[in-house]
Amino acid sequence: MDITVEELKTRMDNGEKINLIDVREPYEYEEFNLGGKLIPLGTIASNLDDLEDWKEQEVVVHCKVGGRSAAAVDYMKKMGFTNVRNLMGGVLDWQAKFPQ
Repeated sequence: MDITVEELKTRMDNGEKINLIDVREPYEYEEFNLGGKLIPLGTIASNLDDLEDWKEQEVVVHCKVGGRSAAAVDYMKKMGFTNVRNLMGGVLDWQAKFPQ
C-alpha cells in the first residue's frame, strides 16, 4: 500500500516515529533528505539483516519519484517484511508541495 507525501508529513509533524528508508544514492541524499536511513537500492539486499527489527513494523520507502522505492518495496515484501509502503511521488513531490 502506498502513502502520500501529505500523509507522511502530517504523521511526521505529529511526532510519530516513522521507519523511513531512502533508497537513493548518497549524493542525492546529501542534496535533500527527509531524515530516513540511507540504503541505496543496489545495497538493499545486503542491508536487510540490519532491518530485522522492522519486519513486522510499518516501513516507508522513498526515492526521487517512486520507481526505485517501488522496486525496494517489492523486494522487501518477498523477504518477509509485512508492512512496507512506497512514498508516492518521492522527494520531488515532497519538495513541490512543501518548499523550504
